Amino acid sequence: MSCLGNIIWIIFGGLSAFISWTIAGIICCITIVGFPFGLQCFKIALFSFAPFGKDLVNTGGSISFLANVIWLIFLGWELCFIHLASAFILCITIIGIPFAKQSLKLAKLSLSPFGYQIV
Repeated sequence: MSCLGNIIWIIFGGLSAFISWTIAGIICCITIVGFPFGLQCFKIALFSFAPFGKDLVNTGGSISFLANVIWLIFLGWELCFIHLASAFILCITIIGIPFAKQSLKLAKLSLSPFGYQIV
């Protein structure tokens, strides 16, 4: 079931989520200070490409809290808005509700990407 969900997800929203996280990663990797943020963006881009069958585990600490605050100020709210808009559009049909749940999971992750491990 997760394979079929991932295929449908790629068609209806996963590709755009993957592209948006990849662009954010490229923007972050321009500077040396932003390089850790860019690496996290690339990890999440792979997760956003096929999120079905994967889960997020919170392993945060104080350093990840500080990184999340910096992330939220500069880039996190834009990606969260994109995923919330996608979730709203996907909730219009009954078939899109599981995909909207995945988009909401990505919206939560876009607000605080540090301290989460993808399992």
